[in-house]
Amino acid sequence: MDTIVTAILLGIVEGVTEFIPVSSTGHLVLASEVFGYDAKTWAVFNVVIQLGAILAVVVQYWRTFWAVGMGLLRLEPMSIAFVRNILLAFLPSAVLGLLLKDYIHMLLASPLVVAWALILGGIAILAIERWAKPGGPSGVAQLPARQALGVGLFQCIAMIPGVSRSGATIMGALSMGIERRTAAEFSFFLAIPTMLGATTLELIDNRAELMAGTGPVGWTEIAVGFAVSFVVALAVIRMFVAYVSRAGFAPFAWYRIVAGALAVFLLMR
Repeated sequence: MDTIVTAILLGIVEGVTEFIPVSSTGHLVLASEVFGYDAKTWAVFNVVIQLGAILAVVVQYWRTFWAVGMGLLRLEPMSIAFVRNILLAFLPSAVLGLLLKDYIHMLLASPLVVAWALILGGIAILAIERWAKPGGPSGVAQLPARQALGVGLFQCIAMIPGVSRSGATIMGALSMGIERRTAAEFSFFLAIPTMLGATTLELIDNRAELMAGTGPVGWTEIAVGFAVSFVVALAVIRMFVAYVSRAGFAPFAWYRIVAGALAVFLLMR
């Protein structure tokens, strides 16, 4: 398959799946089986195009970030609490990500791990949707520090490919009594430092190959994937928050279970 076409397809997969609880990384790993490309060759590309999804969050919520930035200059308590909560939630995955980086890369090579994680994650979402009792409307800045740290600990589960970073953080937030919209938006905001950190590590580890342009996947493919993932992710974010605020997460859980079961069947043939 032409590399530009592959870049477009992977950009769509990244944009659609990054912020909904179905695992973008897991879908990119499974896409290597479906599209028939070499997953190792495209590993850096798959991480770097996440920056397009990050930019989508910044564009969608620029008023929020502007207000927080201005509030920090005036030392407003709500702005300080907003940044504190994001940093507290980011800390656990930052530490464990550095310690377990090689092990995580090993798991990424196993589509079967992804498939089973999709199934088990779907079951977990159905259970949390049934039993969790979210509170009333609030906001990221209103959350106590212990809840913010708790969401960060749940995010660490997403280091297993197929679990879903957004799924782990949103479901973790719901299980602690945070209402749906706040849980989803907290997951979006937390994605910024988390994905920036992961992308920075990949760029540092592969800087020689990228700068020399010696790899089969270069800056042109990365630029195309970035642009596609940005446009698609922006549309998904706008629809996702409105949808889950009224309908919940069960449809995503059933999708995970069906997709995971199909993947297990095909991979074990």
